[in-house]
Parts: sequence; structure tokens; C-alpha cells
Amino acid sequence: MQDFWLSIFQYFDAEAMIRSGGFYLILFVVFAETGLFFGFFLPGDYLLFLAGLFTASGLLDVSIFTLCTGMIVAGILGNFVGYWFGKRTGPILFKRKDTWLFKRKYIVMAEEFYNKYGGTALILGRFMPIIRTFAPIFAGVVRLDFKKFVLYNIIGSFLWVLILTLAGYYLGRQFPQIVDYIEYIVIGFVVLATLPIIIAIIKRKLKTQHKREDKEE
Repeated sequence: MQDFWLSIFQYFDAEAMIRSGGFYLILFVVFAETGLFFGFFLPGDYLLFLAGLFTASGLLDVSIFTLCTGMIVAGILGNFVGYWFGKRTGPILFKRKDTWLFKRKYIVMAEEFYNKYGGTALILGRFMPIIRTFAPIFAGVVRLDFKKFVLYNIIGSFLWVLILTLAGYYLGRQFPQIVDYIEYIVIGFVVLATLPIIIAIIKRKLKTQHKREDKEE
């Protein structure tokens, strides 16, 4: 439950990040969340959407081309760092004790997602909090073929950035008054972002419960 509320607060902070830090802080957040294991708590999807929206309304002084290009590059570089980190640390991550910055269950979640979708988890995982951070790390742990990793990394970054950022940008151009309803956008993104995680946690608990019941029988 604590992680759930943390994810809510992080999305509300995204607006403040953009207003105070601007373009370069956005790039750092994208880089950190897509490759540094402690970046899982940073806002991702909502940050991209809001960056596009603010660019359209003039609140962010940068062109949409520069914004998208910078975030795509930051997302690609972040995944490279995550892959390298996973490759260097390997199984040690699964034995590492939990801290306030690291939770082993996030690696396990990324492992299950990766085992289900294979290398394409690097593309699909871009649109899912936590998985977005730990999927490239786990790809390094299992030593995914580097050429395949590069391909999935580039495709994933392009799709993630362009879909969310351009959606915010074009909505901002067509409906300038939408900036007055940011709180509703936040709530929508919170629901969409946390729902898959909640479902995954419930499924894991049910699976564990079934295993215990089978052993008792």
C-alpha cells in the first residue's frame, strides 16, 4: 500500500519538475527511470505527456522536435546503462537485501514479465512503471543478445516517447484550455499506470496461495 501511494505522489510531482527544472531535468528523469535501479519511483508516462502538453502551450520553452529527440536519446542511453548494470551484477541482485531504494520483488516482477514476453518486454515494459526500470536490467542479467537488445531498446524508446509526448502536444494544440484540467489527467494516468501493477501483485499472491494449498494437500 505504501508503494501505491508513493506512485500517486510521484505523478503529482511531475508538473513541479517540469516547471522548475525544464528541459534538462526532464531528460535526466527519463534517463534515470529507464536505466538506474533507483529511478523506479520517478514519473515517466505522465511526465512525457505533460512535457508535450506544456510545449504546446508555451510553458516549456523548447521545440517539440528537440523535446522528443532529447527524450528518445535519454531513454535509449538509460536502457544501455541498465543492461550494463544487470550484466555486471547478475544473480547478485536476487540475493540483495531490500532497502528503501531497492526492492527485490521488482526484479522478480521484471523477470516474470520478461519470461512471458521475451525480448519484446523491453518494448511493452516501457509503458509500465517499475517494469520500465528493471526490464533492461534483467535483460543484462540473462545476457540477452546485444544486437537484439539494441533493436528492442531503440524501438521501445521511439514508441514510448513519441506516442505519449505527441499525444500531449496535439491535445494541447487542439484544446489549449486542457492545461486547466491537469489534476484530472493526473488521476487518469495514475489509474492506468498502477492498475497493471496491482493486477500483477494480486496474481502473484493467488499463485503463491495455490502453491501452499497444493503442498498442504
